[in-house]
Amino acid sequence: MQEFLQQLVNGIAIGSIYALIALGYTMVYGILRFVNFAHGDVFMVGAFFGLFAAGWIGASAGANGPAAVVVVFLAAMFGAAVLGVILERFAYKPVRGQPRLNALITAIGVSLFLENAGILIFGADPKTFPELLPPANYSVGGVKISSTQVMTLAGSCLLMLGLNFVVYRTRIGKAMRAVSFSRDAASLMGIPTDRVITATFALGSALAAAAGVLFSMSYPRLDPLMGVMQGLKAFVAAVLGGIGNIPGAVVGGLVLGLAETLVSGYLSSTYRDAIAFVLLIVILIVKPSGLLGRAVSEKV
Repeated sequence: MQEFLQQLVNGIAIGSIYALIALGYTMVYGILRFVNFAHGDVFMVGAFFGLFAAGWIGASAGANGPAAVVVVFLAAMFGAAVLGVILERFAYKPVRGQPRLNALITAIGVSLFLENAGILIFGADPKTFPELLPPANYSVGGVKISSTQVMTLAGSCLLMLGLNFVVYRTRIGKAMRAVSFSRDAASLMGIPTDRVITATFALGSALAAAAGVLFSMSYPRLDPLMGVMQGLKAFVAAVLGGIGNIPGAVVGGLVLGLAETLVSGYLSSTYRDAIAFVLLIVILIVKPSGLLGRAVSEKV
């Protein structure tokens, strides 16, 4: 039982990171009805922004603590938000009124561009992320929880609550929900849809950057291709929960994280990555709309 609880804690920790990335997928899909396959690479760039911010404040030299964590998070989220706005403005906006296939191909092209630009700028050699928190382990009923896992769980919960507040308690959130329901109707009602779409990309990219910092704190090995697999897993999480559904993205991320950890702990770590795609196949066969999604009829 103790081992199961330990795996449960580990699964929730990594699942909360997947949930943060999946939220970016589901927000963009909910408004534009296309999958931003470059989102995983925004996660990667956000992690590198955090690395540079940590070096700038001297965290790599031992200047760690809560203040360092806040600075690194804010710098990474701001940098990724700016990147998201740039990508939306210069890559996605020009193809917005064209067939969805054009936007999909553009997203794949942007993904390849970010990966190769990362290799050119950051270098192909892996980088080590510094320890932002003093290493510590806590024991609750025999279950060990590290300070990094505590930070991951607390940070993810705060960010998800913050997103919930923005979406359901602010004017920009109300505008996002209106544009998600019908972009044309929202435009006729005077809602600036372009600004709303830009804000959605900025918000989703900021969450991806936060996930990148949390992931780097747990797995301190950064490289320009780190976003490929994590982005695909987060996409699976979004589909699993019901893409376009914000609570569904959270549930999908947690389910995927738990499935990965339990399979790795009780079967073999060889199947850790495969389980994500097994779940994707199963959910597409059994319930294509996702766990919390609903089937929507579309006129053709």
